[in-house]
Amino acid sequence: MRRRCASRDLRLADADFSDAAILTRDAALLQDTVREAGSLAQSMFRTELKKWIKGASSPVSEADIAVNDLLEARLRGATPDYGWLSEESADDATRLSRRLTWVVDPIDGTRNYLNGHDEWCVSVALVEDASPVLAAVFAPVSNEFFFAARGQGTTLNDKPVRATAGTALDFARMAGPKPMVERLDVSGGDIKLHPRIGSLALRLCRVANGGLDAAFAGGNSHDWDLAAADLIVQEADGRMSDLSGGPILYNRREVTHGVLVAAGRDRHASIVAHFRNRPLP
Repeated sequence: MRRRCASRDLRLADADFSDAAILTRDAALLQDTVREAGSLAQSMFRTELKKWIKGASSPVSEADIAVNDLLEARLRGATPDYGWLSEESADDATRLSRRLTWVVDPIDGTRNYLNGHDEWCVSVALVEDASPVLAAVFAPVSNEFFFAARGQGTTLNDKPVRATAGTALDFARMAGPKPMVERLDVSGGDIKLHPRIGSLALRLCRVANGGLDAAFAGGNSHDWDLAAADLIVQEADGRMSDLSGGPILYNRREVTHGVLVAAGRDRHASIVAHFRNRPLP
């Protein structure tokens, strides 16, 4: 009898926890786990790895799988009632019925990683219903750790950051597929963009700390490429959306997205207005 009462008391105590307390707990878990995952990925970087192609042309390696396994063990082990959506895990449809779901890219920028280039990262978000509430993106080589919690701002290496203000379009401070960005240039001249950033999550996060004024994602990006960066941009006084300005919804049955743009709040509004008047074909 005593055991049953103790169990009931524990359930009541758990029920008394506020969402804020749960998110605080999960924020600490997320930060510690992503740092650990980044260290594992870096320890395997520029070593001889087994690699193969999945789908039509996506590279994957034993490092992607090892990092995914670590993330899943730590995050799912601590939060077994949460859903799980990862680029490197078989999709489990039970995630669709979970209020909270981890959305994971173990190594975003795998091609860069396998080619020995520096710009790759670990990207993880916690999504509540269809919107991210916690996000961490860690680029170990450059030691950039972006973190955001809904309503609490964005930090880079524990220091607050913000997207650049204004509406001016400096193409040297914009990144993404050139044919798409060229549509913003009403002069029709030859524009020079910021050098390509092979990790989409990092490309978007560089908007959050003012490294870029705007960044675009071409079609066929996925939840795991976007969810963490989306919150990181939003909490840095930026916006990220499709070209009509519509929000991006996560943890749906369909996890693929079309063309997207991220920028500081006013610049984003200006870019969206431009594409409303000149839509893509």
